[in-house]
Amino acid sequence: MNVPVNHSAPVYHSEEITINAPVEQVWDILTKIDEWPEWQAAVSEARLEGSLREGATFKWKAAGTSLTSQIHTIRQYREFGWTGKAIGTSAVHNWYFADLGGQTKLRVEESLEGFLPKLLKGFFQKTLAKGMRTNLEELKHEAENP
Repeated sequence: MNVPVNHSAPVYHSEEITINAPVEQVWDILTKIDEWPEWQAAVSEARLEGSLREGATFKWKAAGTSLTSQIHTIRQYREFGWTGKAIGTSAVHNWYFADLGGQTKLRVEESLEGFLPKLLKGFFQKTLAKGMRTNLEELKHEAENP
């Protein structure tokens, strides 16, 4: 990854899942940012500015929070990551793909820093863990039920 998560950040979480779909299909779903609202319940808006490339920005709204993110890593079918900012918080969010021959093992990790994650560490930790698990389950459902 071009930008690693901070394992010592006030808030950090990682999850993984195995999806019964080829890595190309899972990659395609996750990297079509403009289509996130179609399969992620918490995402109400998502718009990639320009083409999918390292350095591109996207604006999105999740759980009522407006976010601006910048893609820092694209390694097709292997790694996809971005940084993001919201009021009082900065995040690093990274995805790792493993091709299991018709299945995909997907791991995601995120670190949150800033005054809000420090102040409300327990709340942010619980919310991140729950949101990450939900997001993986939604992605699995989308990939397995096209």
